[in-house]
This record gives sequence, C-alpha cells and structure tokens, in this order.
Amino acid sequence: MENATSTSLVDLDLRGYIRDLPDYPSAGITFRDITPLLVAPQALSAAIEQLAALVPAGTELIAGMEARGFIFGAALAQHMGLGFVPIRKAGKLPPPVKSFTYDLEYGQATVELRDGTVSPGAKVVLLDDVLATGGTAEAGAELLEQVGAEVVRAIFLLELAGLSGRERLAGRAVSTLMVL
Repeated sequence: MENATSTSLVDLDLRGYIRDLPDYPSAGITFRDITPLLVAPQALSAAIEQLAALVPAGTELIAGMEARGFIFGAALAQHMGLGFVPIRKAGKLPPPVKSFTYDLEYGQATVELRDGTVSPGAKVVLLDDVLATGGTAEAGAELLEQVGAEVVRAIFLLELAGLSGRERLAGRAVSTLMVL
C-alpha cells in the first residue's frame, strides 16, 4: 500500500494547483500563485516527493532561497534526512554572514548566509519555487560557491518560459517540475 501511495504522489499533476493571476502585480504580468498547492496536503506532499526525485545522490544540504524556497527547501530536507540552510536577503541574519551582491535592472541586491553553515566541499542543492530571470538563483549559487560548496543542482517547482532563467545558470545542472 505504501508504494501505491508513493507512486500516486509522484504522478500527481501539480499544474492544476497553480493559479494564474493576470495583470498582477502590474499590467502585462501573470503572477503564478502557489497557495492552492500549499493548502492541499496531497499536492504539497506530491511536490516534495517529485522534488526529491530530482536531488542527486550524495547531496548533503538543501539551500533554500528567501522566501518560498524556505517552504519547499525545509520540507524537502526533512523528507530526505538532509540539512537545510536558508539564503536570505541582506540584514535578516545575525553576524557573522557571508554575502553576495548582484545587479538588478535598476540597482543591486544582496543575499546572505550565516558564516560556517556550509562546509567547504559540501554538495548542495539550491532550491526555489520559481525560476524566472535567474538572477536570484545565480546569486544564491555564486554565494554557495564563494564559501566553497559544490552546487550539484538548482531545482525549482516551476519555470517561467521565455524569461531566460536557465541561461543565467549556464554550466549548472537545472531541474524544474513544470514549465509555464
């Protein structure tokens, strides 16, 4: 019976749990709302099972990007018996921290992680909910590599087609559960 449940979770189509909100937060943008997936226990469990299937053998840590990468990253790490490390926006973690600043279209942003939370040589999966332009994911990967980690894969619940996120992550293994 346990295998039947596991198989059905792996096969569950999660697209029906993603709500499209046209013209939000501004005209011409379609926001992909994952809230319906989060409130449906079977869908959330299926998402974690499906994400787990993408994690390479030998992975030691899951690094989740703020904020929704925390939701899936912590659940995935717990499910797989791995550690979890949050990558946060600047100023959200107590010192000492390691940081990486990256360029935005109009300015800069910084991501941080607590110094000493990732050992040099650690095999880490970077996880976030959405791959859009790839800027935040690229910054997270660069930060992890800066502290000596090996980013073995970047994993996303969904990828927004046409925004070239994969191009920003060129040379890194990238997996997504769905492309919209």
